[in-house]
Amino acid sequence: MLDVSDAVRAEIGEAEADRLLAGENDPGDYDCTSCRARGNTHQERTSTVLFVGEETAVLAFAHAACIPSQVVTVTEDQLQGAVRSLAADEPSPATGRTEPPAAPAAPAPAVPPPTAPSRAAAPEGGARQAVLGVTCGQVLIDDAAHPALVVEPTGPIARPGSDGPGDEFLPLLIEQGFMPVTEVGRLPAPVVGWSVLVAMGQLHAVFQPPATPGGQPVAWWQAHQPLAVTEGWRTAAAKSHTVVVYAAPAGSIGQQPREDLLREALEKAAAGGVLVAGTMPLTGT
Repeated sequence: MLDVSDAVRAEIGEAEADRLLAGENDPGDYDCTSCRARGNTHQERTSTVLFVGEETAVLAFAHAACIPSQVVTVTEDQLQGAVRSLAADEPSPATGRTEPPAAPAAPAPAVPPPTAPSRAAAPEGGARQAVLGVTCGQVLIDDAAHPALVVEPTGPIARPGSDGPGDEFLPLLIEQGFMPVTEVGRLPAPVVGWSVLVAMGQLHAVFQPPATPGGQPVAWWQAHQPLAVTEGWRTAAAKSHTVVVYAAPAGSIGQQPREDLLREALEKAAAGGVLVAGTMPLTGT
């Protein structure tokens, strides 16, 4: 009942893929790399998900109902952090790359941190960098809970090549396809070329389109350490395969400890004309 995509097969090799499908190397019981719930390769359809870094590759497993079998490219630092989150007794088949042993995961906090500050370049790769705060939460839209990220810089964002004191954060995002929000209860339009990376049940990065045609997506925001999200957030993301990303200038939202207060802050920002948003697909899990 194991699914091995052509992309995964190409990475791990025909022999290893055949051994997996024959049941020689499948783990039996596993923690789904998307929703983190337990699964069993002998009782339900299971996807193989290969996380590939610069020097390391890790084969993980997920419910086929959560995500399809695929290859997910991540940075080596992200992959090393994800490896440490795997259970020590969950072996990964050989992939032809150096693979360090998995270490026991540290216990996750009961309530994940409300924000994750990280350095990120302004849209379109501006030379000046800013610290962005990212808040994870669920937002009720059309009577359904949607996974959301709220991005707010700690200070003004200058346009690339400009030394002026103005804040160009929202205009830069609007040029990238984000749309002004007038009503938080309405689902924003998709932002083409952007995506959110959730790997092994944790938030890793937000990617923007490549700087040149045919290039690789660029990490617009990247967590210093993978950010824990709630089980409800993961479940909603696995169901919709999309994330709503809101953005507002510095001082518009603040660090809200509860989702109801976050919703109030979003509505206030929308009423003030300082909120933009877009929906993005999940990259990987």
